Amino acid sequence: MSTRPKALEADQIESGMRRLDGWKLDSGKLHRDFKFSNFVEAFGFMTRVAIVAEKMDHHPEWSNVYNRVRVDLTTHDAGGITELDFALAEEMQSLAQ
Repeated sequence: MSTRPKALEADQIESGMRRLDGWKLDSGKLHRDFKFSNFVEAFGFMTRVAIVAEKMDHHPEWSNVYNRVRVDLTTHDAGGITELDFALAEEMQSLAQ
Protein backbone atom coordinates (compact mmCIF):
# COMPACT_ATOMS: atom_id res chain seq x y z
CA MET A 1 0.00 0.00 0.00
CA SER A 2 1.45 3.37 -1.01
CA THR A 3 1.67 6.25 1.41
CA ARG A 4 -0.51 9.22 0.58
CA PRO A 5 1.21 12.62 0.52
CA LYS A 6 0.97 15.12 3.35
CA ALA A 7 -0.52 18.61 3.02
CA LEU A 8 2.09 21.18 2.01
CA GLU A 9 3.08 24.19 4.09
CA ALA A 10 2.28 27.71 2.84
CA ASP A 11 5.85 28.34 1.60
CA GLN A 12 5.83 25.04 -0.31
CA ILE A 13 2.51 25.95 -1.94
CA GLU A 14 3.85 29.39 -2.87
CA SER A 15 6.89 27.76 -4.45
CA GLY A 16 4.70 25.27 -6.32
CA MET A 17 2.50 28.04 -7.69
CA ARG A 18 5.52 29.38 -9.59
CA ARG A 19 5.47 26.18 -11.67
CA LEU A 20 1.90 26.79 -12.84
CA ASP A 21 0.53 29.18 -15.44
CA GLY A 22 -3.01 30.48 -15.06
CA TRP A 23 -3.68 28.85 -11.69
CA LYS A 24 -4.51 30.65 -8.45
CA LEU A 25 -5.26 29.75 -4.86
CA ASP A 26 -8.97 29.93 -4.05
CA SER A 27 -10.48 28.76 -0.76
CA GLY A 28 -7.48 26.57 0.00
CA LYS A 29 -7.50 24.85 -3.40
CA LEU A 30 -5.62 25.19 -6.67
CA HIS A 31 -8.09 26.76 -9.10
CA ARG A 32 -8.20 27.35 -12.83
CA ASP A 33 -10.81 27.97 -15.50
CA PHE A 34 -9.97 26.48 -18.89
CA LYS A 35 -11.65 27.78 -22.05
CA PHE A 36 -11.80 25.83 -25.30
CA SER A 37 -13.23 26.63 -28.71
CA ASN A 38 -16.26 24.36 -28.28
CA PHE A 39 -17.91 21.66 -26.17
CA VAL A 40 -16.20 18.76 -27.94
CA GLU A 41 -12.73 20.17 -27.20
CA ALA A 42 -13.66 20.83 -23.55
CA PHE A 43 -15.08 17.34 -23.13
CA GLY A 44 -12.09 15.79 -24.91
CA PHE A 45 -9.79 17.59 -22.45
CA MET A 46 -11.80 16.21 -19.54
CA THR A 47 -11.58 12.71 -20.98
CA ARG A 48 -7.79 12.91 -21.36
CA VAL A 49 -7.45 14.28 -17.82
CA ALA A 50 -9.75 11.57 -16.44
CA ILE A 51 -7.40 8.86 -17.71
CA VAL A 52 -4.38 10.55 -16.10
CA ALA A 53 -6.27 11.25 -12.86
CA GLU A 54 -7.36 7.62 -12.56
CA LYS A 55 -3.78 6.41 -13.03
CA MET A 56 -2.67 8.87 -10.34
CA ASP A 57 -5.57 7.83 -8.08
CA HIS A 58 -6.19 11.55 -7.66
CA HIS A 59 -9.40 13.06 -8.95
CA PRO A 60 -10.28 16.72 -9.55
CA GLU A 61 -13.30 18.68 -8.45
CA TRP A 62 -14.51 20.03 -11.77
CA SER A 63 -17.45 21.13 -13.82
CA ASN A 64 -18.11 21.75 -17.49
CA VAL A 65 -20.44 24.19 -19.20
CA TYR A 66 -20.19 24.23 -23.00
CA ASN A 67 -16.58 25.27 -23.78
CA ARG A 68 -15.43 25.91 -20.21
CA VAL A 69 -13.97 23.58 -17.61
CA ARG A 70 -13.69 24.84 -14.04
CA VAL A 71 -11.16 22.96 -11.87
CA ASP A 72 -10.36 22.91 -8.17
CA LEU A 73 -7.61 20.66 -6.81
CA THR A 74 -7.04 19.60 -3.22
CA THR A 75 -6.21 16.33 -1.53
CA HIS A 76 -9.17 15.69 0.75
CA ASP A 77 -7.61 12.86 2.76
CA ALA A 78 -4.56 15.08 3.48
CA GLY A 79 -6.69 18.09 4.39
CA GLY A 80 -5.04 20.44 1.92
CA ILE A 81 -2.90 20.89 -1.16
CA THR A 82 -0.24 18.24 -1.80
CA GLU A 83 2.31 17.46 -4.49
CA LEU A 84 -0.39 15.30 -6.13
CA ASP A 85 -2.40 18.47 -6.80
CA PHE A 86 0.57 20.20 -8.38
CA ALA A 87 1.38 17.12 -10.47
CA LEU A 88 -2.21 16.90 -11.76
CA ALA A 89 -2.32 20.66 -12.43
CA GLU A 90 0.87 20.37 -14.51
CA GLU A 91 -0.61 17.44 -16.46
CA MET A 92 -3.77 19.48 -17.08
CA GLN A 93 -1.72 22.43 -18.36
CA SER A 94 0.06 20.15 -20.76
CA LEU A 95 -3.14 18.46 -21.98
CA ALA A 96 -4.91 21.80 -22.49
CA GLN A 97 -2.34 23.01 -25.04
